[in-house]
Amino acid sequence: MTAKSWVLSLSIILLLYGVIETLLWIQAINPYWEQVIQYALIVTITSLGLNIIYGYTGQFSLGHAAFYGIGAYFSALMVKGLALEGAASFFLALLSGAMAAALVALLVGLPILRLRSDYLGIATLGFGIMVKVALDNLDRLIPMMGGSRGMSGIPKLTNFTITYFLAVAAIIFLRNFVYSSQGRACISIREDEIAAETMGINTTKYKTLAFVMGCFYAGLAGGLYAHLYVFLHPSNFDFLKSFDPLLIVVLGGLGSMSGTIVAAIGWTFLLEGLRVILPPQILDWRMVIYPLLLIAVMLLRPQGLLGGSEFAFLKANSVDGPRDRHEGSRD
Repeated sequence: MTAKSWVLSLSIILLLYGVIETLLWIQAINPYWEQVIQYALIVTITSLGLNIIYGYTGQFSLGHAAFYGIGAYFSALMVKGLALEGAASFFLALLSGAMAAALVALLVGLPILRLRSDYLGIATLGFGIMVKVALDNLDRLIPMMGGSRGMSGIPKLTNFTITYFLAVAAIIFLRNFVYSSQGRACISIREDEIAAETMGINTTKYKTLAFVMGCFYAGLAGGLYAHLYVFLHPSNFDFLKSFDPLLIVVLGGLGSMSGTIVAAIGWTFLLEGLRVILPPQILDWRMVIYPLLLIAVMLLRPQGLLGGSEFAFLKANSVDGPRDRHEGSRD
């Protein structure tokens, strides 16, 4: 991106933030929809994390919700258990939760990332079930965690400003990673792992890197979730919850940052919109409408909503053409 493109993108980001913040200030957006907006951004962060693992590296993971839960519980435990106060302490707790998820991902990823395809999916699924069982029973070691009763009394520290700019930072970091040499190595593994190994790429190293990064995103999102809803229950992080970001990544288009962003926000507002529109007696039908829309999109556009295309500010830097033309003229 050129300096002009960066300035334009930054202006749009700040303008969007200013518009939403103004609407919140004049109460044109009520607290309920403010919470929905924040949750949509949290879903975007965790889905971008899975996109690193599955969309860009091709590693089929079904345990993403487990790392989401690790980040949520660890962040909440730090703030509540250590009685931390202030914005700096909150960011420390968020970072600690994300790092805890990343560390567990590293320890788990080293042995299981040697597996491929369905076997990796089954291994991560098993890990997700283990984490759910552990969260159900950890109150025996740490009573504050609540176990199967859930963890309550978490301070409400997440707000729109923090969530918005952390989501923007997550998007920018992912954009830079994808177009780096490490990101290109991950994409080559997705396209053909055997060919990547033949070309000298350490596939285990880059698969582990992508897995740890993706789980770091999940842990960060989990910390924001914990301090938004101020109550955690192990059922919020069971293996079925791993299908939500997976569907979002597939719906948006594998390896598409723009598609993941659009699908995550659209998915959140669709479910909440149906909650408002549908009468109470058929409210559960919203979980039927969403899969039907997903099936329709997959039939009509199997590459995903934005598969193969990106927003302008998420595209790779353009190649400097004048130098090529000059070299060509010398030939």
